[in-house]
Formats: sequence, structure tokens, C-alpha cells
Amino acid sequence: MPTQIRYFIIKILLICCFFSYSQTSEFEENIQIKDSIDNYLLNAYRSIDQAQLKQALFNISLAKEIAMDDQDRSYQAKTSLVLAKLYSQLGDLKKAEEQVLDAIKIQKEDNDKVMLTCSYALYGSIATQTKDYKTAEDVLKKALAFTKNNHNEDEEGFINLNLGILSLEQGQPEIAIQYFNKGLPKITSLNQFYNKAKLYINKAKAQLSLEQYDEAKESNDLAMQIGKKMGYAVIRSECYKLYSDIYDKKEDYLTSLQNLRTHQKIKDSLFNTNKEIIVQEAGAKLNLNENNVLIEELTEENIQQQKSLKLGRLTTILSIALITILSLLTLSLYKNNNLRARANELLQNKNTELILAKENAERASEAKVQFLSTITHELRTPLYAVTGLTHLLLEESPTPNQKEHLNSLKFSGEYLLSLINNILDLNKLEANKVEIENTSFNLKKRINDVLIALGKSANDRNNKLHYEFDESIPSKLKGDPLKISQILINLIGNSIKFTQKGDIWIRVKPISKSENKVLLNFEIEDNGVGISEKKQQSIFENFTQGSVQINRKFGGTGLGLSIVKNLLSLMNSEIKLESKLGKGSKFLFNLEFEIFEDKSPNYAEEAKRIDYNILIDKRILVVEDNKINQLITRKILEKNKIKCDVADNGDIAVNKVKENTFDLILMDIHMPGISGIEATKQIREFNKEIPIIALTAVTLDDNLDEFYDNGFNDIIPKPYKTEEFFTKLHKAFIKNQTTA
Repeated sequence: MPTQIRYFIIKILLICCFFSYSQTSEFEENIQIKDSIDNYLLNAYRSIDQAQLKQALFNISLAKEIAMDDQDRSYQAKTSLVLAKLYSQLGDLKKAEEQVLDAIKIQKEDNDKVMLTCSYALYGSIATQTKDYKTAEDVLKKALAFTKNNHNEDEEGFINLNLGILSLEQGQPEIAIQYFNKGLPKITSLNQFYNKAKLYINKAKAQLSLEQYDEAKESNDLAMQIGKKMGYAVIRSECYKLYSDIYDKKEDYLTSLQNLRTHQKIKDSLFNTNKEIIVQEAGAKLNLNENNVLIEELTEENIQQQKSLKLGRLTTILSIALITILSLLTLSLYKNNNLRARANELLQNKNTELILAKENAERASEAKVQFLSTITHELRTPLYAVTGLTHLLLEESPTPNQKEHLNSLKFSGEYLLSLINNILDLNKLEANKVEIENTSFNLKKRINDVLIALGKSANDRNNKLHYEFDESIPSKLKGDPLKISQILINLIGNSIKFTQKGDIWIRVKPISKSENKVLLNFEIEDNGVGISEKKQQSIFENFTQGSVQINRKFGGTGLGLSIVKNLLSLMNSEIKLESKLGKGSKFLFNLEFEIFEDKSPNYAEEAKRIDYNILIDKRILVVEDNKINQLITRKILEKNKIKCDVADNGDIAVNKVKENTFDLILMDIHMPGISGIEATKQIREFNKEIPIIALTAVTLDDNLDEFYDNGFNDIIPKPYKTEEFFTKLHKAFIKNQTTA
């Protein structure tokens, strides 16, 4: 115990000496510092760049005290600006924003455009960090406009640096590099070396995202040179982190790990030596009262009170604490055994419940899949009538106006079919079974078809559609045209629905292009009702709309944006939203396509080369239970001089094939009585030569082998395009003649 007493007395003496020395050194330093706010603020600015945050805090406190004593509004604003930079360095972005807005308010009232440029530039940097990209872009462009009048090249360079960082945050590294290259020659003064180093670091990040690893390292080397020369610890820390990322991409994992460790070491040092000190002292030295007096948290009276603590009482407290700890430890060991036994029993019960829940979930999932499969087939069957009748009407010489409407109806039918398929897709997304097609298509025409289909809805609400398509985009691309149509119909349809007497802009422009690929940016913008910030967080979830009032007023399921988000995710993209309530919304996404050179014939081309004389007087049996579908298929066949007979179900079809001679059978799958697959198996028992084509609305994704194994020669999914229909009929007849 005497040793503890000696240790306690020595500790008290050291604390007293420390505070005595601290007060003396601060007094001497105050004598040496010039009574100039500009000097204090400049010293504070440099100290922040060099991560000497305690020194920066000291200078800001002096500057603010003098500015408030003199009631100098301009210097109060300058002090708030430097204080905002300090808070930003500490990571307290909320306080940083408050300080910079205080500065902007004063500078606006004083019409101080020179300092407003600096404040807007810093505000843009803070807004970028808080991911308020719209505000960041607005204030940075205002600052850039002011620099053209002030001719302040250093500030112009700083603004271009922040515009580049903003573009990088928004996933546009090419644009970011343009800003960095524009800002680099503007940053020349010694005070701006920190910003120059930041520019090189962010340029390296942009180059890294573009997989330009050597260029990224060169830019990072330049930043590191400045960091070492000027003593910028933060810059060196960031450079080592970036080196780690670059070498990781190059698969040099040992060098990557070494740089990461160095980065972490500097980062820990900065945190321990600066930020903890600032957090402790900020409350005491940054909040000035109305009489401009610093609030001191530790007073001499507190120290004297600590010295007067009785050692005997401390000994008593320690003894009681030791006894209490031993008692609690004994009790804890006893309770721990009981809790362990109860926990084991509880875990067993929960495990049983989880097994039952898993089994119930699996049964529910199977029922859901079966229901969706059934309902999809039932929807496709009447849709076959819609597309078939549309085709017949198009061939009956409609007027130009009617032809446009029929083409729109045809496109809508194709889209409705894709929508029905996507009812299944939502279920498949959970099981990762949705696949993206990769076929050739004309993107400009595809979007134009979407706009024609939505044109009437837009006119009904007195909206104008503005279509801006960059003509440098290749005419033929490879992708999934139906899913792209679905994405655009959902987004443009939403804009039409939530806009009245307004404008909707559809913009497609290239971001980058290589020899065989092109990256495109899509924008759908409106000036409608907009979406609140709160709802923007959940608007892409299933069955979610802006509000109950919106659901009642505009209708809809709230499923469209969820489908858009999931489809874009499958295409390695994501949807971005910019919206303000009452001012409209903008949806943005990027998609990469292969540039397609059509070297293989498609059905449309093959259909032009068909010798339709081969089809004349051929006898075809159509096995179909739906009367409308029977009528449509029969008319299409007889129009090409093909003889047609009809069977209402599989049993009748088997008997007719036994009693008559046919050249080909078109077999539906789901029918009353025996199915089309069973009917085909029975026919194959006595006739193995006749071509049988499945004409069906079932989902083919996982069933192709089953069809061929049971005797089908080919498959035509309903609703079908007539080019594909006759091409496959022609191939079947030619193949049958060759084998005969």
C-alpha cells in the first residue's frame, strides 16, 4: 500500500507540472503571434492540411475571438469557412455544413463574391461527401461562374477538382478525368499543394476504375511526392491505400498488403494524436459565449479537489470492490450453468420450429410456382387470339392510320407476352433462374415503338414526349429487347401517369465505345409531381408507391419500379433517381451492349426465301381446344392454300390420324382429356414418320428435352410470329420429303 500512495502523489505532481507548463507555453505563443486574423486563419488552414488539428483549433479560436470582439462580419464569415474545413477533416459533415452555410449567408448579404466563390466550392465538396449530388453540382457551377469574373485560377482549379470528385462518385470516371485535367494547370500556389495532391489521388482512382493500372500508379506517385515533400500525413495515408488497391488489381498481393499496413499505421497515428485531442477540446474552445470568453472545462479548483481526496477512503472503496467482484463471480458461475442448460433446451426447440418453418416455406414456394405456371398458360391462350387476329388484319390492306394502330397493337401484344413472362420472372428472381436473352435488335426503333404505344396515354394527359437519341449509336445491337422495352414502358409510363400538362424527356447517349461494345446512358425525366426524399428510399420495393393518396389517385400495383430494378440488376446495372417533390423526377441508368453484325439469317429473311408452292394442298391437322385459336390458325393456313382439319382434343386427334392421311400435325399441349404429349406418344406407336410440331403456350425454358423425347419434331411457342410459323412448317415438309 505505501508504494501505491507514492505512485498516487507522483501522478498528482506530474499533472500539476503539465498544466503549469501548458499555460506558460500558450502564454508565450500568444505573445509571438501577430494580432492578425488573416495570419491566424492562414496558419489554421495550413495546419489542417498537415493534420496538425490541435494547432489549427488554437488559431481558429483566436481568430474567432478577435472577429467577434471587433464585430467584423466578413472575418466572422472567413472564420466559419475555415472552421467548416476543420469539421470536414474530422468527418463531422453536419457541423461542417452548418458553418459553411453561416459563412454563405453573411457573404450574400455583403455581396462578397470573392469569398462566396470559396464558400460555394467548399460547400460543393461537403455536399458530395453527404451524397447530395444535386446540391453539389448547383453550388460548384455557381462557384465556377464567379471565378470567371474574379480571375482566381487557384480557386477554379479547386472547383474543377470537386466537380471531378462529384463525377467519380456518380460512376462517371471518364468525365471525372476531364475535370481533373482541366483543373491541374490552374493549381499553382504553395497554399494549394494539398489540393493538387488530392487531384492526383482522385485521378488515380478514376484511372483504376477504368482498369488503367499503370496510369493510376503514375498519378498516385505524383500525389505521394507532394505528400512527402509538404508533410501531408493524410495524403500519404490515402496514397498507401490506393497503392494497395492498385497492386491488388495487379494480383501482387504481398505488395498490396504491405501498403495497406502502412496506410493503417498512419491512419491510426493520425486518429490517436489529433482527433481524440480535438474531440476533447472542441467543446471547450469552439463554443464562444456572448461575452467572447472561452469556457474552460478543467479549472484549478477541480485540480485542488482531486488533490484533497483521502487515501484511506480510496483503500476502503477498493477493498469493498474486490469483495463484491469475488461474490459476483461466484454467483455468475452458478447462474451460468443454469443458463447454459436452458439455452440448450431453447436451441433444440427453436431448431425444431425452424425445420417446420422451412418445410412450410418449401411447400408454399412449390404451390406458388405451380399457380404461376398455370395462370401464365391461361393468359397466353387468349393473347394468342389477340396477336393472331392482329396479323390477319394487317394482311387485309388496312389504311395507313389503321396500320399504325395495328402495329401499335402488335407491339403491345408482344410486350404483354413479355410482361406475362415476367410474372414468372419475379418468382424466378428469388431462385436466380431468370435468364437474359442476347439477340440482335434496333434500339432506336424499339424505343420509338414504345413511344407510339404510350402516345395515346401521353396525349390523354396533355403531355409532350421529347425523344433525344444520339445518332452515333450503332443501329444494330445485341441484348434483350423485350426486357429493355419493359424497363422503358414502366419508367415512361410512370412519368406519363404522374405528369399532367407537362413534358417528358427520353434521352439516350453514348458514354464510351470500343470496337465491339458500347456503353449507353438512358435518362427519363419529367416535370410532374416528384417523389419525397423519404419515399425515394423505398420506391423500388415490391408493391410500393409514393403514398396511399397517390395509389388512390393514379392507381397501379407499385410493382413496375421493382421489376425495373431487378431487371437492371440482371443486366449488371442499377437505377438512379433524382427527384424533388412538386418539381419532377429523373431516372438514370447505364447499359452495355455488344455491337452486332448480322451474319446469320433470321426468320424474317428465311420467310422471304420460302417456296410457298410446296405448302399448296398439304393436309395439316390442327389439335386445339380453343375455338378462337382454331379459327385463327385455320385462316392463316387456308390463306396459303393449305388444307386444314381440326381436332378438339387429344383423343379425337389420335383417331383422326388412324383413319386419315395428314402431312403434318400442329399439336397443342394442355387440352381436356389426354394432353398433347400423351396424344403424340400414342400416335408414334403406329406412325413414326408424320411431322408433329408442338404449337403451345407453355413455358419452354426447362421442357425442351421432354418435347423431343416424346416424339415432337419441332416447337412453335404461342403467340408466334408468322415468319417463324411458316419457316418451321416449310422445314418440316422439306425434311419429310428428303427422308421419304
